Amino acid sequence: MVRLVLVGPPGAGKGTQAAVLSEQLGVPHISTGDLFRANIGNETPLGQKAKSYMDAGELVPDEVTNEMVRDRLADEDAAKGFLLDGYPRNTAQADVLREMLAEKGVELTAVLQFDVPEEELVKRMLARGRSDDTEDVIRRRLAVYREETEPLLSYYRDRIIKIDAVGSVEEITARALDALRDRG
Repeated sequence: MVRLVLVGPPGAGKGTQAAVLSEQLGVPHISTGDLFRANIGNETPLGQKAKSYMDAGELVPDEVTNEMVRDRLADEDAAKGFLLDGYPRNTAQADVLREMLAEKGVELTAVLQFDVPEEELVKRMLARGRSDDTEDVIRRRLAVYREETEPLLSYYRDRIIKIDAVGSVEEITARALDALRDRG
């Protein structure tokens, strides 16, 4: 039973690795983006709350995100483990996640930190060719990520497994699986 959180800057390949690792480990990939889309698309009460904030150009508050994650972790397929992508984003959410897991008598197995040098991230994101991906915008997004994530890395320091996320998808997946096996 594996319970993982994936962290890494934009462009580090988290989404790609989440999909592959989820399949390899036999646990669901739970992405906050997917949760938002599903709740909004199904017009759930939480989805309607989230949509009202998003329509106003505001961030969805932690309480709403936390409840979406709580509901998803209560699903049967997540009882055998899960892989969280995009959650927690801050230490307050990490505290709530710890409480959710403690209620079930379990803890996180590990936090996989996908590590990529900044110049490589900029190169990757510029290569995607998105009109909003200018170098200035990319560097700003990376700075915001560092500001938001540094406290999270300190919070999880005893659970962090740093993965060199430069190379082919297969190489990075192999490094992650080897590191998890080594962790036991």
